[in-house]
Amino acid sequence: MSTLASTSSPGTPALQASSVRKSFVSGRIESTVLHDLTLDVHAGELTLISGPSGCGKSTLLAILSGLQPADGGAVRALGHELSGMSTRALESFRLQHTGFVFQGFNLFPALTALEQVELPLSYMGLAKDVVRKRAAESLEEVGLGPRMRLLPAELSGGEKQRVAIARALAKQPELLFADEPTSALDAANGQIVIDILHRIARAHGTTVLCVSHDPRLVHHADRVLAMEDGRILSDHVPPAASAPSPLPGESLPPARSGA
Repeated sequence: MSTLASTSSPGTPALQASSVRKSFVSGRIESTVLHDLTLDVHAGELTLISGPSGCGKSTLLAILSGLQPADGGAVRALGHELSGMSTRALESFRLQHTGFVFQGFNLFPALTALEQVELPLSYMGLAKDVVRKRAAESLEEVGLGPRMRLLPAELSGGEKQRVAIARALAKQPELLFADEPTSALDAANGQIVIDILHRIARAHGTTVLCVSHDPRLVHHADRVLAMEDGRILSDHVPPAASAPSPLPGESLPPARSGA
């Protein structure tokens, strides 16, 4: 399977949006969801887009990740203009370069944790032994090595979300998008997920873009974009967050070359 090589140069933002607009029509009513948004997102950082429900943050995430087209403006990801890609090229780009984590976990009931993580890797044209190795290593990294043979029904909500993160991480994506990853979790499991996302950005040099209204994430993000009514109201760097702690019995992984 051919891949799209990144054409971005060192120091160039991994994600760039310029004057992005988006509206939805219901009957005779047209509602503008995004108003001419412009922003840059950098690699190796956990960037948080925060704001109340309905402010447009999930729509912005969908546009930046290529899941949804903008009505106007431009989006560049890893140096590629997304609006200039065909549907097939966009699908290939997402498969090879991006990972997604959603609120609802999106796990298959009949597959073990290991099989869940292996599934997208099998579509990337990788050898079976590479698929198995990557999947197992990613589950170990999120602290689920001993539970990789279990089905979703045998896992807690926090463990299911960690499987979803491992599934995205195993692809070794340059871009990782997370949409409300902690909203369905209790405080303890939400904190674990936040720490893991922070570790991925730092240890792998991954661009992690997360949308959430969870205030706990603010203190762990490298950068916070506050949204309301389809506009970015503020863009700030919170006080330096402490480095994410390794999960029990683990150490931080070395940075992945070329990530």
